Amino acid sequence: MVHTPPDPAGHVPSYDGSLPTVRVGSADGYLSDLYHFLLVSSWSRLLLLLGLVFVGSNCLFALAYLLGGDTIQGGRPGSFADAFFFSVQTMATIGYGHMVPRTLWANILVAVESLVSLLGLAVVTGLTFAKFSRPTARVLFSRVSVIAPWDGVPSLIFRMANQRGNHIAEARVHVILARNETTAEGDVFRRLHDLQLVRNETALFALTWTAIHPISDVSPLNHATRESLVESEAEIIVSLTGLDESFSETVHARHSYRAEDIVWGARFVDILLRLPDGRRQVDYTRFHDVIRTEGAGVE
Repeated sequence: MVHTPPDPAGHVPSYDGSLPTVRVGSADGYLSDLYHFLLVSSWSRLLLLLGLVFVGSNCLFALAYLLGGDTIQGGRPGSFADAFFFSVQTMATIGYGHMVPRTLWANILVAVESLVSLLGLAVVTGLTFAKFSRPTARVLFSRVSVIAPWDGVPSLIFRMANQRGNHIAEARVHVILARNETTAEGDVFRRLHDLQLVRNETALFALTWTAIHPISDVSPLNHATRESLVESEAEIIVSLTGLDESFSETVHARHSYRAEDIVWGARFVDILLRLPDGRRQVDYTRFHDVIRTEGAGVE
């Protein structure tokens, strides 16, 4: 078990949240924060959930209509299909006029369903607007990071690319090494170390960005090996923030590399080419490709 006691060295024990966890004694699950879950869901998942809710709610109202007996004029008595489509017409405020409520029970259900429809339309409209208006960064991170010499110094290297047509101004990258460590008292907890980059910010992030962390004598990765990183469940956490030029709002992207995602003794394939007419070409088809080299390990 990994404990998180106070650290006398001044480090604040913390958990980065990138590894799978099980929360005990805390509100968890999708229903605990349904709005946030729907807001960050993909469009395909959101549309699927909205479709299921629409069909399910109409099924419930159809059953309620059937419980009242012959409540729908123009519909077949006891027909679930007629009751379901009458519910759809009511919820969508279509009102073709062929099927109408016959009894007091049916009119009460129509009133309740109309209120549910108005509230549901307001929620879906607000949620859709929030998803459209929320600026997001589409940053492509290399699938792996590599350890290779850079200016004669073994370095941890990964690269990023801006997949949108706009630019990210004042972009900044923060890289953290998270791993399990044992204190002098024998307590094991997860400690976070900042990894300094050769360049951790740029005025304009337009195409690609190669992040380089020199593994010097003061680097937390100094004397690290492939085996030691795997044993300590090490993880490289990358956080990128910047200003979206189109919306003038802050955007962010995050990625993490497990110890198994670090390729030792390799370098990235060059993807920046110059065309005969003087223009530069970025070959994203080879963005994740690496080439094995010699003497790139860190021992």
